[in-house]
Amino acid sequence: MTRDPAAARAALLDAGAWFAELVEELRPHHWTRPGLGTWDVRALVGHTHRALLTLADYLAVPAGEPVCTRTGQYYVLAAAAAAPGAVAARGVAAGQELGRHPAATVRASLERAREALARVPADEDPVIRTVVGGTRLSAYLPTRTFELAVHGLDVAAACGLDRRPPDAVLADAGHTAVELAAERGHVPEMLLALTGRQALPPGFSVLP
Repeated sequence: MTRDPAAARAALLDAGAWFAELVEELRPHHWTRPGLGTWDVRALVGHTHRALLTLADYLAVPAGEPVCTRTGQYYVLAAAAAAPGAVAARGVAAGQELGRHPAATVRASLERAREALARVPADEDPVIRTVVGGTRLSAYLPTRTFELAVHGLDVAAACGLDRRPPDAVLADAGHTAVELAAERGHVPEMLLALTGRQALPPGFSVLP
């Protein structure tokens, strides 16, 4: 599936801005609440913050031939490369790395990602070095928007805040969810569920 590169960039930055604003709303008692799985809110925010950190870091490291050219493919490859428990452990560490002023840390990372992205000409789609190997920027950007949107909603729910990403961010994240379903052959059951014809199986997820 193709998507407009300019729109994908705009969605990522809008998602980052929304997430930064959400983190600024958090109060001291929020940070130790249960977040997602084994993570508390600090670890969940730390994991989500990595979407901004990795974008800026990866943009600085060019790669050769791409291993990954599709957004859905990225998630499948990343899941295969992750050691059991590694993602959970990185989330806990990332939460601690937010420091004493997490909102300021997230805001600074957003600006760093914005500046790094601005250095890439709008008409270029470079191959960058990611955890799965060389990846087209056009395939990687939507994964960062998806992470910020979905985990931002997780943070809001954990903290009892009624917050949702901008419509353009939700649309981009929804596009990614469909790409993930297509990558794993799950589009038929999604279509049937979304049109009210049948329920999804218990525990269904487009994520590998």
